[in-house]
Amino acid sequence: MTSSLVEPFTVPFVGRALVGGVLLAAVCALVGVWVIARGMTFLGEAMSHGMLPGVAIASVLGGSLVAGAAASALAMAIGVNALRHSREFGRDTSIGLLFVGMLSVGVIVVSHSRSFATDLTAFLFGDVLAIRSADLVLLGGAAVVVAAVSVVGYRPFLALTFDPRKARTLGLRPGLANAAMLVLLTITMAVAFSVVGTLPAFGLLIAPSAAALLVARRLPAVMFTAFLLGSAAVLIGLWISWFAATAAGATIAAVAVALFFVVLTVRRVVPATKGQL
Repeated sequence: MTSSLVEPFTVPFVGRALVGGVLLAAVCALVGVWVIARGMTFLGEAMSHGMLPGVAIASVLGGSLVAGAAASALAMAIGVNALRHSREFGRDTSIGLLFVGMLSVGVIVVSHSRSFATDLTAFLFGDVLAIRSADLVLLGGAAVVVAAVSVVGYRPFLALTFDPRKARTLGLRPGLANAAMLVLLTITMAVAFSVVGTLPAFGLLIAPSAAALLVARRLPAVMFTAFLLGSAAVLIGLWISWFAATAAGATIAAVAVALFFVVLTVRRVVPATKGQL
């Protein structure tokens, strides 16, 4: 029984997928909590698909897809940041406009490629089981950078999230903190895209952090809980994918969302049960 449970992870490419997924879960836990706490979920979703123009152009020119994705995501983040104080429309409107515009440009560029359908499918869904050793190094480097920035910027990020005016009063430079947070999101989405595709990347960015916010209060504890839930989603998703012959990346994302609803249900049921005793 035990041997059958661990059987998938004895295969080298599944083992690499597990390690890569856990590293990605760590990166997403550090960034995803800030994304949700600051109400930036729609920006994360828009950025994950807004990377397509940069990826498409980099592919046509034969350049680095990661660099192209990062440049495109950063351009979108700068655009949203520039328009967020507009009196004519809100931030969500500016995100939606830039999202549609950049995604359209990306599809137009990719449509000139003979492998249009294949390229777009790979961009959206990726292939977790195709993770290479070089991808693990890239994920590890991203985890180190994100962790370092998160530690150094923890106090400004915290003040910016809960009281921007007080952050300015304390001299914590909320504008710089906001820019650093956008850069962290850009790095996370660009690296995640290059390794697993946008669907599982966004799933691990949002679902574990949202679930962790339901059960923990202090942000370090929330991040650690999000990491545990994200890692569990990767482990369970890969196991289901192996035996059910489903797409690994999509299965991981689905499990991450399912875990959120499990946590939400338990959180609602347990207090109700205590009240009846």
